[in-house]
Amino acid sequence: MNDASANWISYAVTFAVLAGVIAFRWKRMSRARPLKLEWLWVLPAFYAALCIVLYAQHPPRGDAWLFCAAAAGPGALLGWQRGRMMRIAVDPDTHALNQTGSPAALLFIVALVAARSGARAVVERGGWGIDPFVVTDVLMAMALGLFAAMRVEMFLRGRRLLVGAR
Repeated sequence: MNDASANWISYAVTFAVLAGVIAFRWKRMSRARPLKLEWLWVLPAFYAALCIVLYAQHPPRGDAWLFCAAAAGPGALLGWQRGRMMRIAVDPDTHALNQTGSPAALLFIVALVAARSGARAVVERGGWGIDPFVVTDVLMAMALGLFAAMRVEMFLRGRRLLVGAR
């Protein structure tokens, strides 16, 4: 099997798995799920710990730190926007918060995955002299900004909705 057919098969399998996950998530998205404000910090904290471990294993060198810091900003802006796309409602009787996924938020993540795949393809084909570790470090910083800002926006909006309901 040559490299071209192996790459084609790899992309086809990735696409099939991604399509299955999206179809599954799209179906579950219409159901309201409880939103616990006190647990919104867990995912960003876990991901921050993961970033710390990975940065400790292969620390960015020189200007790569600046690129990572610069990527966290756009990641936070994207995360804030994604958080705004999430539907949050307060049950009028119990004052419990419920979250319903937004189709726009899911499509937003799909677009980010497509952009990441495109960047990966560029790096694999020579990448204009870019170190793949730098690309990975920058994307990790961007994702950390995204997760943290999304959860902060959801927390602030959820708390505001609770205060308004009481």
